Order: sequence, then C-alpha cells, then structure tokens
Amino acid sequence: MVFSPPAWVPELPSPPDTVPIWQFMLDDAYGRHPLKSSRNPFTCGLSGKTYTALEMVERTDRLARAISKEFGWQPNQGTEWDKVAGIFALNTIDSMTLAYAVHRLDGLVSPANAAYSASELEFQLKNSGAKALFTCIPLLETSLQAAKATGIPNNRIYILEMPKEFSGDKAIPFKTVGQLIEEGAKLPELAKQKWEKGQGARQTAYLCYSSGTSGLPKGVMISHRNVISNVLQIEAFERPTRQARPKESRTEVALGLLPLSHIYGLVVIAQASSYRGDACIVLPKFELQSFLQAIQTQKIQTLYLVPPIIILMAKSNQACSKYDLSSVRSIFTGAAPLGAETAEELQKLNPSWKIRQGYGLTETCTVVCSSPESDIWFGSSGSLIPGYKAKIVSPEGVEITGYDQPGELVVQSPSVVLGYLNNPKANKETFLDDTDGKGRWMRTGDEAVIRKAPSGNEHIFIVDRIKELIKVKGLQVAPAELEAHLLTHPAVADCAVIPIPDDAAGEVPKAYIVKSSSVGIEDNDRMVAREIAKHVEDHKARHKWLKGGVEFIDVIPKSPSGKILRRLLRDKDKEARRKKGAKL
Repeated sequence: MVFSPPAWVPELPSPPDTVPIWQFMLDDAYGRHPLKSSRNPFTCGLSGKTYTALEMVERTDRLARAISKEFGWQPNQGTEWDKVAGIFALNTIDSMTLAYAVHRLDGLVSPANAAYSASELEFQLKNSGAKALFTCIPLLETSLQAAKATGIPNNRIYILEMPKEFSGDKAIPFKTVGQLIEEGAKLPELAKQKWEKGQGARQTAYLCYSSGTSGLPKGVMISHRNVISNVLQIEAFERPTRQARPKESRTEVALGLLPLSHIYGLVVIAQASSYRGDACIVLPKFELQSFLQAIQTQKIQTLYLVPPIIILMAKSNQACSKYDLSSVRSIFTGAAPLGAETAEELQKLNPSWKIRQGYGLTETCTVVCSSPESDIWFGSSGSLIPGYKAKIVSPEGVEITGYDQPGELVVQSPSVVLGYLNNPKANKETFLDDTDGKGRWMRTGDEAVIRKAPSGNEHIFIVDRIKELIKVKGLQVAPAELEAHLLTHPAVADCAVIPIPDDAAGEVPKAYIVKSSSVGIEDNDRMVAREIAKHVEDHKARHKWLKGGVEFIDVIPKSPSGKILRRLLRDKDKEARRKKGAKL
C-alpha cells in the first residue's frame, strides 16, 4: 500500500531543473519571499553582525569572482568534480554565501563535521577530491594536519571569520572570506551559467557524508534539484499555517545553532528558512547560557533543535527561567526521535509552545514528514510532506497495508539523492529504480509504523533503526522506546540501550546510564542500578527488561546532531567482556 500526504497538504510545484541553487535562493523570480521585504538571512547571535538579503546577493557574486581568480574556476567549464571546496568550520553568517559562490562557478561543496579528528577530515578531503579547504580559527590546527596529509597546500586554505567573542584575538594567518569578498568587488563580472534542461537534476551541489552505523562514512551526492525540491516541499507544507497569520507575522526569527555540515541545518534551517524570508540567528556551538541569551536578545520565535538539547532544557528549568523566552512560539526537533514523555515534560513547563517533530535523512535531502502546528501528536514525526509517497515493507519484502504494523519505511520523492559516491554496493542496497518518473524509491533503514491521529490524518512513527533493533527470543525491542522510558526516572540524566549476546535469548538489552545530579555521592551504584532496572520491569514487557545489566558512564557518545553512537558503546562492552573471557 502506498501512503500519501494528507488531503490538506498543498500540491508540490514542479521543482525547476535548469537553475543552480544560488539562483533559486537569491532571485525573486523563483518564488522566494521578496528579497527587499525579507528579514536579514543570517545574523550572528554573539556579536549581532548581520547583512540584508540584498547584501548577501552582492557578497555572493563578489566572492564567486574572487574564488574564480584564486582557483581558475570558471562557470560552464569542466565538471563540478573539478571544483570541489571542502568546508570544515563552525557556523558563521557567511557559510551559505560561500556555498552559493562555489555553486555560481558550477562547483561542489563538501561540508565536514566540525567534530572530526584530523584523520576523519583527511578521509573526507581525499574521498571528495577537495581542491581547497575553508575553515575557522578554532579548527585551524586540525585543518592544517588534514590538509597536509591530503596534499592541499597552505595557499588553498581560507578562513571564515568568527566573532571575537568566540574565537578570541588570535592572528589570522591565511586569507579570509571577507578579504576575498573585498577583492571580488574589483574584479570583472563572471560569465552567466548556461544550464540545459535536466542539469539541475544530475549535477551534484553538495557532497555530505553520512556516518552510518558502521564502517567509513559514505559521500552522499545531492543534486541542485534535490535541495530545491525539499525547500519547495517544506515551504508548501508550512504555507497554510503561515497564511493564517497576520501579514506582518508570516516571516519569523529562527535559531541557527545546529551545524550547517549536517543536512538538517544545511537545508531546513539555512535554506528553507531563508527562502521563506525568515531570519536565522547563527550560533557556532551549543552552550546553555549563550543559547538562552540569544533567544532573549534576538527575540527568537522558532527553535530548531535536537533531542539532547530539549532534554537538557526540560531538566534545566531553573536556569531557563532566568531568561525571557516569551518570544518562543514553536520548537522543531529532528535528527533523532524525541520521546513523547520528554515532549510532555517540556510542554508542562512551557504550555504555549508548539513542540513539533520531523523526520528525514541525508539521503532524502532532509525532510520526509513533519508535524504541522495544527496537528501535533507527541511521539509522532508527523505527516508526509508534499511530493512524497511511502510504503511500509515487512522483513520478507511484503508491503504492509494496514496501520500499526511495523516494517521498513521506503519513500519516494524528487528530493531523494543521486546516490553514494563510488559505492555501487551501497547504492544497490539503498536506492530503487524510478519506475514512474516521480523520483527514486529509497530504503530508509528505519522501522516505522503509520497510525491514524485523532485528527484523522496519517502520522509516521519511527520505531528504530532496522540494524539497531534488539532481537530477544525472536521479539523485537526498540532501544529508543526503552531510552524514552528510562529518561522518566529521576536518577537518569541521559542513557543509551544496546544489545548484548545471550545464550538463551540470542540478545538482551543493556543500558548505559548517565546519573542525574539528584543522585548523591553516598548513593550505592548497585542500588541505583536496581531501581532503574525495576522501573523498566514495572512498566515494560518481560522481553524488554534490562537483562544485560545497567552500567554507569560519564557521557553518552553522540554525533553533533544528537544521534547516539551505539557502535562505540558496543565496542566498549565487547572489550569489557573480552577481558572477562565472556561470550562475544
């Protein structure tokens, strides 16, 4: 059975395939909110530095001219793979200006996770074929190590400026993006790009790296049309809500904290918001005080967050109450599931907030489904957005036709990406043929169920990653379900659940727990662990009990987007059992 968006969702306009992203985003001709009446697209949440939308258009053009001179890159010459720019930086107000300048030259941008080590960055630079690296002062040492190992010379390293409040007064040893923009003002105009029909659908704009659950990251090839499609999908989905507001409230101030190297930050926050005329308040890194201060000072209305930050907010109500957060109208969370219990806890503290959740992947160029303000159902990731179709498929490959029956979520959309770079095996496993000309079908690897909400609309619930499900005597246990329940115990500040081998059951769940501040030094760990285990036993079926034990840990390893890095915990447990001579 093929599932579609609810009847209230507007139709998706046909995404253009003859224009690059920069032109679609910075030209009024393609449906964006008019540049002159848009809010300033990006403002630094620390220094307040900002540019208008029209200034961003000018800065993009000047930067493209300067990069063209520096690298010899010209529009309409060569392919995007000849012009790969790596970006390894924290968020700045010029991050998207840089990306669009590279696209203006028919180049390709490969953003790298700011948490990478030198060896991880080296892998991405080599794998992507990067010819230059743009970084920032706090990440310069790592960048230099990786660039040297990759063969990128120092005269191909550039700096994205950051506020002194964050990076300090260190001398900048390389040319900055700001200096390039100044140089570009004195250079001749570039040739216009000459795109033929279909070029936007086949030309790679971004090469983002998906961490996966094991092995080396995979380069995800995202076309210009993929990004344009999802921006249009998000805009169409949000349109009914925005049009119902007074005209002066149809644009808003949003938080730009999540890393622009992650697809959530790159598309949902940096591009879909800008297309709608919103302001994005950029923060380079999460720190509770500066985060709350930015909300108060900049009157931020929409907070784009991930579950770990929401959990911290719910548990830090005393700190939050010291700031004026009255401007906040809604929270949007993604990148990892948010448990209904956590959402309910935050809602009790802030009854007026609309707490929304969405779901997407790098391979779908972000959003698949989302919760509108008018149809929020805690625990749900919302309804399909325009242009999407979905199937739920059993492990045997049979399409599931009813509600509340789990299976793998398989989706189709014009935003489904071109595939993985130089990885035919992964491409074959993940992407299916485009049989009706409406976009490729993609296996998400996520277990989901579709349920009918009280509103009558179909909602998607993400149960867990297929590969992460724990199989106890043939019964499936979703780690995310147990984690959401564990977080309701007062002794638990954070947690992760993994499978460990068991002779009788095959696998059993084990919980890693970060103790909350309410647990005193004098409390016996064994007693606390027993209380936590009983908390599960009192509320969950027997096969979900923590037969693998409870272990306390200082911090749960997570990616910058908030996903639990379970493989690190599995490795930790495996090594501990190896030392004890236990079964592996």
